Amino acid sequence: MVSKRVIVYVDGFNLYYGVRHYIGAKWLDLGALCRLLLPAYDIREIKYFTAPVSSPPWDHQKSTRQQTYWRALRTNPHLTIIEGHFISNPAQVRPLSPIPGGPATVTIMKTEEKGSDVNIATHLLVDAFDDRFDVAAVISNDSDLAPPIEVTRVRFGRDVIVFNPHQGKPKRPSRRLQQVATQVRDLRRGPVCSSQFPDVMTDAQGTITKPVGW
Repeated sequence: MVSKRVIVYVDGFNLYYGVRHYIGAKWLDLGALCRLLLPAYDIREIKYFTAPVSSPPWDHQKSTRQQTYWRALRTNPHLTIIEGHFISNPAQVRPLSPIPGGPATVTIMKTEEKGSDVNIATHLLVDAFDDRFDVAAVISNDSDLAPPIEVTRVRFGRDVIVFNPHQGKPKRPSRRLQQVATQVRDLRRGPVCSSQFPDVMTDAQGTITKPVGW
């Protein structure tokens, strides 16, 4: 029996914020994780959608940690990193705990990731059109991905399995994704914590060392 072809689409920041509270989960080997989650499938490619971060004054190593992780991910020959970007703009917001006699609103610098949801949608639909998979696996709980998932199923007749990395309140599985996906599964602590890179690795550039605290 021939295994069904799968491409895995990973919403990098959605995954990160879902599992970062697990101890020892950040040094995540996506190749190992996908093999655990999809043991009966032929995993053709893993597409990791993210954006480069900058290091704020209070954390000078933030960008370095991310680049180190990207190096580790690139040791998987079937994994591709697709980059979006961040934008920052001032925004007026109401303070959570207003100061008596203080202003009704305060100005903050709002930073948002841009591009990943659009990139996931584009790759998902183009890959379906090009007949590059039988099943798509999407690791995300972002309801904005519901339209391309629905088109992939209805227009192209492909199954889409969604893995929700957010467990419990307030991040229950997106109801919209449950409505359009073939199935929605929880991404649980066990597979995540058992799918970690070695603390020390090598690539063509030399040694890769797991960041402190990861």
